[in-house]
Amino acid sequence: MTIATIFPINVIEDFANEVLKFFHDNLGFSWGAAIIGLTIVIRLLILPLTFKQVVSMQQLQALQPEIKRLQERYKEDKQRMNQEMMAFYQEHKVNPLSSCFPLLLQLPFFIALFQLLRSPAFKEEIGAPERFLFISDLASKATGGTLVVLIILYIGTQLGASAVTAISADKTQRYIMFGLPFVFTLFIINFEAGLIVYWITTNVWTVGQQLLVKKLFPKPDPLAAKEDGDEGSKPARGKPSVAAAAVSDGDTGNGAGKKDRAKASADADGGNGKAAKPPPSPRKKKKRSGRSR
Repeated sequence: MTIATIFPINVIEDFANEVLKFFHDNLGFSWGAAIIGLTIVIRLLILPLTFKQVVSMQQLQALQPEIKRLQERYKEDKQRMNQEMMAFYQEHKVNPLSSCFPLLLQLPFFIALFQLLRSPAFKEEIGAPERFLFISDLASKATGGTLVVLIILYIGTQLGASAVTAISADKTQRYIMFGLPFVFTLFIINFEAGLIVYWITTNVWTVGQQLLVKKLFPKPDPLAAKEDGDEGSKPARGKPSVAAAAVSDGDTGNGAGKKDRAKASADADGGNGKAAKPPPSPRKKKKRSGRSR
């Protein structure tokens, strides 16, 4: 299975060609400005999915403490870890692969533009090479000083895009994101100048987009990780557990029993080791109550 079988590259190529001709023929843009306009159109089309990706990534960041706890707990059992992680993602309705969708959607547009700029029909349509800024021919490979400037612009904008998107990434991901521009340079030197212009414009858009996203989608508070054995093992603060209440009641009862026994013993001893006097008879009580009246 190839990208061409998943995405209709020919249809996308025709779409890109029509957009370029619209900007050039109808709006009077140069071909270089038309490529920049095409880039903006493509990024606007995938913007809703990009926002959805941002929300998903923020949800993943908020869940990182609990994810790390699960990874640490099941690090000896990879299969169980994967099962627990998938259940955890389903519980919180998070797709860990959603962050790849916008990048995958840009790929067929890049391939379509690559094929379009190399096609004889497009070069014939352009006619004589048209200069754009310091670029003499957008449909041909850049050489000499033009290539050097384009490579510098590409690396600079790509590093800027990586800097604003790698803030929330872990250490390994940051290394990869900052290293990829230098790896891609080996391939870019063989691309048409117009394709490098497209890529540079995409990087500039990414920087502005990420700055906007930070204002529109503030980071949520991270989910506190639960310690193993926390649930059900500790009573709520200020509320004694049932077992503690039972023990407390038992102690209270024992204390009361001890006091009762001590009182009975004291009554029996009379407080001085002698037997206590018997209580007066009811008759005597009656006479006393009568005299008191």
